[in-house]
Amino acid sequence: MKNIVPKRDMTLRPDLQAIADMVEPNASLLDIGCGEGDLLAWLQKEKHANGRGIELSQNGVNRCLARGLSVIKGDADADLQYYPDQAYDYAVLSQTLQTLRDPKTVLQQLVRIARHAIVSVPNFGHWKNRLYLTFIGRMPVTKALSYQWYDTPNIHFCTITDFINLSEQLGLTVEKRLYVTHQGIPTSFHNKGLSANLFGEQGIFMIRG
Repeated sequence: MKNIVPKRDMTLRPDLQAIADMVEPNASLLDIGCGEGDLLAWLQKEKHANGRGIELSQNGVNRCLARGLSVIKGDADADLQYYPDQAYDYAVLSQTLQTLRDPKTVLQQLVRIARHAIVSVPNFGHWKNRLYLTFIGRMPVTKALSYQWYDTPNIHFCTITDFINLSEQLGLTVEKRLYVTHQGIPTSFHNKGLSANLFGEQGIFMIRG
């Protein structure tokens, strides 16, 4: 009996939509940690992108392949070094940097293999997290950070200010920046000061080397 792959809704998660809006039509793109391929599928359909993906989970890879996407099993910490310089227009790393063993090296690899890198990070400095720690005294569990401290995949906790400072230390240029709520709604704080770090639940950055 032939397996039937159910048709998926092409509506993107709000933060992925914000990333998709930064990508030019007909671009080549590598999505690192692509999950089940929602961003890749949308970009191929709506912007005719030439997309490839890397995913650590075999289940995620299988789901991508079932959708006709070009995705391989791989580890961002170990495998990006094998990609040639400037092989893509964009390299995307969404909600993954904080889960990696060596985020600094991965950032350097991203801007090496692509002309533009788009990176999104959850902001651990958001005011809700600060209040949670202050008044409850435990690691925050919110819609944006939904794991308990003992089972979280996040091993390098990062704020918006931390990410900007690291980019500057590495000599990277932040071409675009967007601060959004967990619903993907942009905030009005487009600066690198205290306001953005307090009110942005997630930072989305386009950087280059």
